[in-house]
Amino acid sequence: MSVGQWSRDLAMGARFALAGGREGWTRSLLTAVGVGLGVALLLLTAAIPSALAERDRREEARSDHTFGQQEIPKADDTLVVVDADTTFRDLDVRGRLVEPEGPRAPLPPGVAEFPAAGEMVVSPALKELLASDDGKLLRDRLDYRIAGTIGEQGLVGSQELAYFAGGKGLEKVLEGPASGARIDSFGNDDLGSSDAWDPVLLLLVLVVFVVLLMPVAVFIAAAVRFGGERRDRRLAALRLVGSDSRMTRRIAAGEALAGSVLGLVLGTGFFLLGRELAASAEVFHVSVFPSYLNPSPVLAVLVALAVPAAAVLVTILALRGVVIEPLGVVRTAKPARRRLWWRLLLPLGGIALLYPMIGQGNDDGTFNQYLVVGGVLLLLVGVTALLPWVVETVVARLGSGGVAWQLAVRRLQLSSGAAARMVNGIAVAVAGAIALQMLFAGVEGNYTRASEYDVSRAQMSVDVPDGADASAIIGKYRDTEGVRKVTALSDVYLFDRGTEDSSVQITLADCASLREVATLPSCRDGDVFAAKGSEYDSESDHLTKPGTTLWTPEPEDTARSGERPVSWTVPQDIRQAQSRQDPTGYERGGILVTPGALPEKLAAFTSARLFLSLDLSVPDAYDRVRNTAARLDPAVQPMTWHSIESNDRYATIRTGLSVGSACVLALIGASLLVSQLEQLRERRKLLSSLVAFGTRRRTLGLSVLWQTAIPIGLGLLLAATVGIALGAVLLRMTDTAVRVDWPSVLSMTGIGAGVVLVVTLLSLPPLLRLMRPDGLRTE
Repeated sequence: MSVGQWSRDLAMGARFALAGGREGWTRSLLTAVGVGLGVALLLLTAAIPSALAERDRREEARSDHTFGQQEIPKADDTLVVVDADTTFRDLDVRGRLVEPEGPRAPLPPGVAEFPAAGEMVVSPALKELLASDDGKLLRDRLDYRIAGTIGEQGLVGSQELAYFAGGKGLEKVLEGPASGARIDSFGNDDLGSSDAWDPVLLLLVLVVFVVLLMPVAVFIAAAVRFGGERRDRRLAALRLVGSDSRMTRRIAAGEALAGSVLGLVLGTGFFLLGRELAASAEVFHVSVFPSYLNPSPVLAVLVALAVPAAAVLVTILALRGVVIEPLGVVRTAKPARRRLWWRLLLPLGGIALLYPMIGQGNDDGTFNQYLVVGGVLLLLVGVTALLPWVVETVVARLGSGGVAWQLAVRRLQLSSGAAARMVNGIAVAVAGAIALQMLFAGVEGNYTRASEYDVSRAQMSVDVPDGADASAIIGKYRDTEGVRKVTALSDVYLFDRGTEDSSVQITLADCASLREVATLPSCRDGDVFAAKGSEYDSESDHLTKPGTTLWTPEPEDTARSGERPVSWTVPQDIRQAQSRQDPTGYERGGILVTPGALPEKLAAFTSARLFLSLDLSVPDAYDRVRNTAARLDPAVQPMTWHSIESNDRYATIRTGLSVGSACVLALIGASLLVSQLEQLRERRKLLSSLVAFGTRRRTLGLSVLWQTAIPIGLGLLLAATVGIALGAVLLRMTDTAVRVDWPSVLSMTGIGAGVVLVVTLLSLPPLLRLMRPDGLRTE
């Protein structure tokens, strides 16, 4: 067959699609909308690499840390920057205090001029939050006048909360515990360099991409077959006027090609619209600017070529098993039973590709990315191949029931393939989601762990700056609404003057606070205890004996130059106490001292840390503590404790999966709705005829629900089976024990069923409209 003949037949099919009157345009538009939704998500996926690269570039461009570099002397081109990050509820706020030390000090990206002391420039999202009623507590904390906004180049996302505030005397702040630096430029080339990813995390990334994109491809393949029954009648008419079977299939492929090209146009429009809306959206605390979402030209061209090619190929393959004759289509008779053997080859082939990597884990190098992608694809494609056979086999054996049930079952028996195509996308998505959830649950222990913090005893901690009035600061926190208890522990290390390599930890606190770190026999102010039972007891035990004289370090070993060492003698009445873990999980040894037993001169050498126990029934208790900290010292931020700590990359992949799943579920829901409306439109005359003959609308509505529920139930059952099998193989590949995460299986299955239920309910109003008698009218 010549290329010219193919071109003429495809062009004729395209003319039928575009010049076939209202019926042809409606059919083509439905196909285009379905394909366009998939194309939009494919273009979004193609834009992800550039978006991530741009976020990294902007993060690097505004970097103000100088890790591993020598300190820069003060000059007319230097800037002092102090971290002032904070958290408002569950939102991170990036903050910096800045003080230029000369006229040539570097401006931060996105900032036109430095804010004066008491002023700040803020991101648009932070400005909006501060102006809202919800931002009152944050306004109290960021007590600066807004002097401007940060431009796009200074932000990594449209919804990022960030500010630069003017400071004064920040050079002294750098001498304390605050994090900051003196810099002469922004940007850090070392920021982009990072440790290599371990193989399991790379495996997670590969599987996430395949699982998220596979349902999109499945739906595009289904969308180009919209209007199949009406198309078959048109093709029969073509045979009647002299077209042979091969030419007829090529004309049908031309119709699909026209719909797919129109879908590319609509998909590009959907993508551009979504690109502009992206600036106002934030999903799982991730936001982007529209300028980030620029698809790679190579990937965009690949999408533009692959979608029409897939439309032609799918149509040709779908019609190979259909005999189109001049007087009708054989599909309307009882179809031949589908064969099972070749459908089983797909998932078995997927397992065969993944099998060589079983047991590899993190120890034997990276996983072969081609085998991983190919194996997962074959297993998921196996769902789409097996589902039509499962639906056909099951509905052929369904018994009698009510009228609605009989209508639904008979319809499924006549067109089980169309029903399976409608639910293929949701089945593939659920199968992939179940496998991923099993994989995440299996390897989670390698990337998350219980933190050492005892959140039942305290939920926050804060350091008291050296030289500050600790008692006054403690009082401020105790007076903060929502704070139930403040445990204040001050520490200093004292030395045996003869051997300064031998030291003992001295913990200064009142009796209530000391009971958080040791079991005391009794306690009153003036008591001293030797803590026993800690890991390092043997190293400092001889320094806790009564009468031992201990000294602070020599001046050259401390920041307090000019001060003479201070001594303290262990009292004779020192008592024993059993050490216990403090709220951070640290077991203290050495000597425990109440304030009345330690000279004031020695107490000045201690560094204090506060552990805050909160009354979580008080609204915004965490933020009230942060406000108190900001009033005392904006550069010192309380640390919020969490019971679970996770690897940053692992957490990022989970977040990416959540964002991608939300997009895919939205696409699947929209695509299912389009598919459902297309099937109802094709059955308009049949529905109107049944109503005209006295069939109750309620019965027809129930029959439509059954027609959706039966294939969906079978699809979800098959998805759960394949998903568990894929999850088990992936777990064995990571050398992890196979454990079925039943809550995840049930939740993913429930989400899939919920999406279908919502789509079915949304299709009921059009169904009622299609049942009207005017549906019998024909033109």
